[in-house]
Amino acid sequence: MNRKHLCAAAILAALFFPSGPLTLPMHAQAATAKPDQSLEARRDALNKLLDEQWQYTLKDSPELATIVGDYRYNDRWTDFSLRHIMQRKKDAQDFIARFEAIDTTGFPEHERLNKELMIRQLKDDIEGIDLKTFEMPLDQMNGIQIQLPQLSTFAPLDSVKHYEDYIARLHKVPELLDQTMEIARLGKQDKLMPPKFLLEKVTSQCDAVAAPAGVENAFGQPAAHFPDGISAADQKRLREEIIAAVDNEVRPAYRKLSAFVSKDYAPYGRTEMGIWSLPNGESLYRYAIRSQTTTDMSADAIHQLGLSEVARIEAEQTVIAKKLGAKDLKSFRASLKTDPKVFATSREDILDHYRKYIAQMNPELPKLFGLLPKAPVQVEATQSFRENEAPAAEYSVGTPDGKRPGKVFVNTADYQHRSLLTIESTAYHEGVPGHHMQLSIAQELPSLPPFRQHGNYTAYIEGWALYAERLGKDVGFYRDPYSDFGRLNDELLRACRLVLDTGVHSKHWSREQMVAFFHDHSGEDEPDIQSETDRYIVNPGQALAYKLGQLKFLELRKRAQDELGPKYDVRAFHDEMLNGGALPLDVLDARTNAWIASTKAGDKASGQ
Repeated sequence: MNRKHLCAAAILAALFFPSGPLTLPMHAQAATAKPDQSLEARRDALNKLLDEQWQYTLKDSPELATIVGDYRYNDRWTDFSLRHIMQRKKDAQDFIARFEAIDTTGFPEHERLNKELMIRQLKDDIEGIDLKTFEMPLDQMNGIQIQLPQLSTFAPLDSVKHYEDYIARLHKVPELLDQTMEIARLGKQDKLMPPKFLLEKVTSQCDAVAAPAGVENAFGQPAAHFPDGISAADQKRLREEIIAAVDNEVRPAYRKLSAFVSKDYAPYGRTEMGIWSLPNGESLYRYAIRSQTTTDMSADAIHQLGLSEVARIEAEQTVIAKKLGAKDLKSFRASLKTDPKVFATSREDILDHYRKYIAQMNPELPKLFGLLPKAPVQVEATQSFRENEAPAAEYSVGTPDGKRPGKVFVNTADYQHRSLLTIESTAYHEGVPGHHMQLSIAQELPSLPPFRQHGNYTAYIEGWALYAERLGKDVGFYRDPYSDFGRLNDELLRACRLVLDTGVHSKHWSREQMVAFFHDHSGEDEPDIQSETDRYIVNPGQALAYKLGQLKFLELRKRAQDELGPKYDVRAFHDEMLNGGALPLDVLDARTNAWIASTKAGDKASGQ
């Protein structure tokens, strides 16, 4: 619910997971170890309980199940009612008690870590519920109104059964949106509201989804084309059922949501931009920082770190600017805004650049890694119904079996004003060796339980992807100084986020102050400046994870180099970073220390 990041699948998972009730099975206590059990019995009890909790999660969050390739619940949505949210809290408390009852004395380290991470995750979810984070379900970035139409990207549509499941979900959209309005009303009552001007964008988004009819609608597009294996008679029936559900149920439900937001919700939105203005705003922001970054850093410390990083990166950019003939950084940035060669010439031009950079990185990966992903990655344009508020690019993870490839969605709207300078670094961030590589490898690791294969720690995931941008330098890329300047632009953006997120949510900055800082300290295109600013406002803490995570990976790499000296191997280091799945940063730090110690001990044992 709270570990959001701009991997499209993870946004959907964050929206729906974990939510809703699931009665624990009658045999639930059978998976809880007794204190006097043998080591083997206790280990077996932990593994069974981990599997039980994962099965709970999949059934409880059908959308997440779809995303990870489990299609048993493809005809359902998560239950968003308040009663079910409270049941989820109770179930989490029950699971915690059962996990804590298992004595892990004598367990292998990775199995003890499984228990610790699960308890930590469940406690984090409970804290989010207690803080009522679920009471603001609508915003222009992650709201249900733009997440639901994306599900057809993840749901398989390759058989009559899967189409019938999709239709069943269409029939239930009105109920789901009614539940969302119920929760939004509760947030309004508790004065937990997003900003008014951003809620007005939600109305526009609802209207945009509701407007097209039939197969032209985002929900109706699966009826436009069918696989060859579906008979003509079934195609006709399914097309008619989809169109009827879209026109008679889904579109009216969206119009109802639009009317609710415009008349009964948006007018009561908060007028201050920062979360500090909410009744429990300071607690909410502390929780956001802790859950998104997996650190205990204060907002002030993060803000100062951001200012320091901005100054460092701008100094590096100034060196490049002067080499290219500019007198200073400011004049070079100004020249780039009117230089036609750095802007896209078409939507396809943007996509071609992404494909080129991902293709050139692929053969270089064995120089940096032993572990390599099996799943392929594709580049596609962001769906038109959400491109106005979507980021420049985002990654959507594929399925473990490879049947649905990983996808990099690229925003090609307003292409005339989109710079090409940062595409190389963004391609490495979203594709390889960034999100696609890390997330694909994680779900392919056989030794990890599923909840770790699909772990969703934002600071690790986004920190790795930002770290991966720099790996292009290690294999000789960014040969064009303009592209290297763009790489620094991307890193600078993440440094600015430390300043802007803490600025608005802790230091009471206005939106105007945020935009002004962006203009003074970034080379971002104007469309991105506006959407980025609004993103930080509605998603506190998430934007902090990138830079803090990257700095941790850089710190650990230097530590390994210093400690291991000539025995340091970059491939072994990267494999160690990836072979445990996504982790909290403190756990990653401790795990790296253990690996360094083990590597040293191995050298001594072999007489080296």
